[in-house]
Amino acid sequence: MSVNLDYLDPALLPLEEKVEAYLSAKEDLQKAIVAAHTREGQPVPEEFEQRSAAGSFDQQADEVENAVENLQADLAILRREIIGMLPVRDEWVKVNLGYGPSRVGAFRNEKKPLPEGEDEYILRVVQ
Repeated sequence: MSVNLDYLDPALLPLEEKVEAYLSAKEDLQKAIVAAHTREGQPVPEEFEQRSAAGSFDQQADEVENAVENLQADLAILRREIIGMLPVRDEWVKVNLGYGPSRVGAFRNEKKPLPEGEDEYILRVVQ
């Protein structure tokens, strides 16, 4: 019975917090990407359209693009931190994300060959 409750181990709390931050950042990135694509395809009503000054640029589009890039960088950092915190590779670790046992794991990327001794790991989270 204790094996089924391993995900409640207090030692896993830092990992759980990182995974929750990762999932939140991933959701924010998806929203930012949707906002960027929505903005690109949305025409400006003629009554609000203004001519831009010579040499000016669409500042809001740059801000959205920068937000997406920043979120992608944050996700990469969180991914590396989580993979570093995992006790094992190529196996699932049970964690408590608030609604029963969830799983997180780092699995070797077999599709991308790297020089011998180097491995690329893919982070997977199952809620």
